[in-house]
Amino acid sequence: MITGVVTARHEAMIRLSVHHGNGQEQEVEAILDTGFSGSLTLPPAVIAALGLLWRTRGTVTLANGSEDQFDIYAAVIKWDGTPRNILVEAADTDPLVGMALLTGYDVHIQVVEGGNVTLEALS
Repeated sequence: MITGVVTARHEAMIRLSVHHGNGQEQEVEAILDTGFSGSLTLPPAVIAALGLLWRTRGTVTLANGSEDQFDIYAAVIKWDGTPRNILVEAADTDPLVGMALLTGYDVHIQVVEGGNVTLEALS
């Protein structure tokens, strides 16, 4: 089970560890974003600090309908206690956890400041 908290800005926030193969690790707080179909976004500064390996470029359609280009990197995260290989999208925003990571989980959010966020694997 993964747990988190709802912030004063009514964002469902969880903490996760992002690793690189060379042993670097960084804890990040990430917002659950059901409108994001990818796995995880991280700011370029965090990606650089971890030395994540660049994989490719991608295109995203933003909420306003415009398209933007972004870089994609390889990373390993600890997800529900297990290492998991994922692709990370570089974005100048708060880290976001998308639907690709939430797939297969039951998500409960108490949408009040300080409310519980619970992600539990489906059987």
